[in-house]
Amino acid sequence: MNQQIENYYYEHSDRVYRYIFLLVRNKENAEDLTQETFYKAHKGMSSFNGEASPATWLLKIARNVTFDYFRKKRIIQFFSWGDEHDQEASSIAPDASAEKKEQILELYDAINRLKKDYRDVIILRKIQEFPIKDTAYILGWTEAKVKTKSGRAMEALKQELAGKDGVIHESF
Repeated sequence: MNQQIENYYYEHSDRVYRYIFLLVRNKENAEDLTQETFYKAHKGMSSFNGEASPATWLLKIARNVTFDYFRKKRIIQFFSWGDEHDQEASSIAPDASAEKKEQILELYDAINRLKKDYRDVIILRKIQEFPIKDTAYILGWTEAKVKTKSGRAMEALKQELAGKDGVIHESF
């Protein structure tokens, strides 16, 4: 691996892994796809022109690698929170832990029910906290489309959250 890709790996592999894990819901598959992402980045390093930040470029590659995986396996699954995400809940006071975990599960179940474009934009903008420009680059959209889809996705998410018990739970 050339030095630049090795540096990118050390700087960005955790973020790439977390992003892929949100999509595939499986630790081993996320690890494999993270490695494949960096392999493809290594092969395509000469085409990286610095138009986007290295993190954004890598996330775009990760997205393409992950969706190639889904196409090959003919599965599309998003968000099944399990033991991997209990670390956040365990850092909360015990009496609040169950309630917090329930809210997180409810939020991700609602995201799972959204259409793909809305899930993509929420993951990148709200969970991964990418700016509009980087989100547009990763998704291959215009910035205007990201803004429009973000607004619509958040409205759809609020409706999903309200649909269960009629009360909107503000998780963002």
